[in-house]
Amino acid sequence: MTFRACLTLGVAVAVMVPMSASATERGATPAPAGTGNLTVVTMEATVKAAQVDPRRADHTLTAGAKPSVLAVERALQAKGVLAARWVDGYFGTETVAAYVRYQASLGYTGLAANGLPGKDSLTTLGQGRFTVRRPIVPGARVHRDGVVINARTASMLTEAERRLGRTLVLAQGSYNPGGDPTSAGTHDGGGVVDISVQGMSARTRIAVARALRQVGFAAWVRSPSQGEWPWHIHAAAISDTDLSSQAQQQVGDYYLGRNGLANRGADDGPRVPIHTWEEYLRLR
Repeated sequence: MTFRACLTLGVAVAVMVPMSASATERGATPAPAGTGNLTVVTMEATVKAAQVDPRRADHTLTAGAKPSVLAVERALQAKGVLAARWVDGYFGTETVAAYVRYQASLGYTGLAANGLPGKDSLTTLGQGRFTVRRPIVPGARVHRDGVVINARTASMLTEAERRLGRTLVLAQGSYNPGGDPTSAGTHDGGGVVDISVQGMSARTRIAVARALRQVGFAAWVRSPSQGEWPWHIHAAAISDTDLSSQAQQQVGDYYLGRNGLANRGADDGPRVPIHTWEEYLRLR
């Protein structure tokens, strides 16, 4: 809708970390009986649009997302949280704000009310209106390298390591609100990691960023000249539905050829076709 100006890995040891029901949307809500004639909403396309559309300077629609976004917007309108004039297939800031209101109406708080459609809230919204295909689930939280990430992020990192033929080390994980003021809130939610580049040559740093991008991260090599931080690689898992709002903005900017920083400069990372993790798995 309206444009919004806003703005490391060793051997993985997976340890389940308990979390409250409100921390993230988990599990599946069964589809209602007799859904054969209902519209189908593709969650992958909807979530992608919710990250990219708010960062656009115009109302260009995210390719392939319009039918799903329209179905979601019509349902939000029916719930009384979105005005009719914003039902247009463009998942901009007005639709994001409406989805936040809808998530809050379900009792969700924190990351579960971040404006990105989660599997549970989307399925509930669609009851009697649409069914949901190609769902995205962040998965359980796990410990790795002394930090917390989720299962989807862990799988993506493992695949990037396989492609590289080397082990990565996490310098910062996810679900770390306020843990690093220089991160501007990007690590508050899920899907975001910083990778140590200790001992890496410049060429290796670029190769790591490329591999991370290939498996579905928006990833950049960060230098001290860009901010008050040491050399590292910053990576945000595209379409992780636990992304903080700041990380969502980084992902949207990545799709639009930008660097994910506050200055919204040109992307300075290796060029690869942009894929989500789920798209990457289907292409393998």
